[in-house]
Amino acid sequence: MSPAIERKFLLDTNLFIQGFRNQHANASLQRFHQVFAPFEYLSALVAEELRAGARSHSDRRLLDRHVLDLFRRRGRLVTPSARAWEDSGDVLAELERREGLDLRRLSKAFGNDVLLALSCREAGIVLVTDNERDFGRIARVVAFDFVKPWPAPST
Repeated sequence: MSPAIERKFLLDTNLFIQGFRNQHANASLQRFHQVFAPFEYLSALVAEELRAGARSHSDRRLLDRHVLDLFRRRGRLVTPSARAWEDSGDVLAELERREGLDLRRLSKAFGNDVLLALSCREAGIVLVTDNERDFGRIARVVAFDFVKPWPAPST
C-alpha cells in the first residue's frame, strides 16, 4: 500500500457541503470516499456543523443514513479532548497577541476550526480542506497536517 493512503484523513465541513450542493463537487467527494474509505475519519465538530445545516427532518435523516451513521458504525468519529479545548484557548490567545485577532468578534466557525486542527493533531490525522486562509493562520501558531482537496494516492 502506498504511503499516501496509509495516512488517516478527515474532511472539513465545507467539502461535504460543496458535495451536497454541486454535482461536480459530489463526484470528487465520492471518488475520495472510494479510495480513502479505510483511512477516513469524521470530526464530531463537522457532524455538528452538518446537522446544524440540515434544513428539514428529511435532510437530517439522509445525512445520518448516508454520512454520519457510516462513521459511527465504524468507530471513526474524532471528538476534541479536554486538552484540545484547553489548547484552543491558548491558540486563540496567541492569535490575539500576534495577529490582533479580536476575540469579541470571533466566529463560532473559526473557534471550531481551531478545535478541528487540534483534534486532527492529537489523532495523527491529516485535515483535507480548501480553507487555506484560516487553517494557515492556525498553523502559524500550532503545527498540524492539512492538505488541499483532493490528495491523490501514490502508486
